[in-house]
Amino acid sequence: MSDPMRPPASHPRPQTASPRSDPSRSRAALRTAVVWDVLQDALDRRVKATGRPTLDVLDTGGGSGNFAVPVAGLGHRVTVVDPSPNALFALERRAAEAGVADRVRGVQGDAGGLFEVVERGGYDAVLCHGVLEYVDDPAEGVSNAVAALRADGVLSLLAAGLGGAVLARALAGHFTEARQALGDPDGRWGTGDPVPRRFTAEQLTGLVEAAGLRIGAVHGVRVFADLVPGVLVDTEPGAMDALLKLEAAAAELAAFHSVATQLHVLGETRGADEA
Repeated sequence: MSDPMRPPASHPRPQTASPRSDPSRSRAALRTAVVWDVLQDALDRRVKATGRPTLDVLDTGGGSGNFAVPVAGLGHRVTVVDPSPNALFALERRAAEAGVADRVRGVQGDAGGLFEVVERGGYDAVLCHGVLEYVDDPAEGVSNAVAALRADGVLSLLAAGLGGAVLARALAGHFTEARQALGDPDGRWGTGDPVPRRFTAEQLTGLVEAAGLRIGAVHGVRVFADLVPGVLVDTEPGAMDALLKLEAAAAELAAFHSVATQLHVLGETRGADEA
């Protein structure tokens, strides 16, 4: 499948703010900073390894472009697959506002029918963020994401963490629901739980390895951000920056993976490892 997004070689690269650096999105930065830093580093390493300044990136379930637009701002071509027409419309608008519309392509589809809308083996990096919680078969979702990678590609996988939900329910005084989530096969705290499925770090890394990738890194995301009162972060001088640094410091420590709201796994193909 040809990629209609390829710009002329002389096209200048727009400078868009990352999720971390945009002051107007400081609260959102608490939820995205760790993932963004890991993802940007992985893309930079792929650029150096391939010798190509522009990579082809697939964002499955990318919605309105929280990551796709900043990735395009780095100069890469991004294809976003999402089942929601409204999300894709918002993506188009956001990309235009950021000046990267020629580098972002949105197509309607889902993880199960991924190759009905994109090509196999055509991407240097695949983002699979907030998808596995909702698909019927998480293993198939990961397998499809991996099949979309080139021989030397990377997978960025982000999913809801079990421990973070248990801790949040307990701290809110919902002890029965916390225990329910702890023992439920899908990590759900009850019929009113809006998240269909949650994972442990071991479950996610197992899915990635079963799909044939090696684990490059595992990070806990939103370890503290969802527990700290917003008024404290918004009003205390320097609190936001200090909390961002704390999140970054704790993210790589395995002890905090079990209480993180989300878990991020970076998977690498054997080709990427050898490169």
